[in-house]
Amino acid sequence: MQRDPRAFLWEVREAAFAIQSFTAGMDAAAYAANEMAQAAVERKFEIIGVALNQLARLDAALAARVPDLPQIVAFRNQLIHGYATVNVSSVWNVIQNALPPLAGSVQALLDELGEA
Repeated sequence: MQRDPRAFLWEVREAAFAIQSFTAGMDAAAYAANEMAQAAVERKFEIIGVALNQLARLDAALAARVPDLPQIVAFRNQLIHGYATVNVSSVWNVIQNALPPLAGSVQALLDELGEA
């Protein structure tokens, strides 16, 4: 049985919210000093990348509406597989600058598609 594409969008949204929660009240230095927060954030970025990759396989037209999807999946691969070293400040930059628009885009798609 094929999964509903909204399930992948929901996973992305929930992981993005979790990252924002994990890093709330932190600045770059506090994040860099907190190994547990870094590990939790990296795990949630893994979930985001996998969910978007699966969405692209299931519904390419819907996935194409997620801005920067290929870069998001590539970022996940870099974090998890070490294809390129991703430093803490780069991850912090993604959290601050790329994650909020992603969460907003995914929420807009869920609103359009209906979450239920």
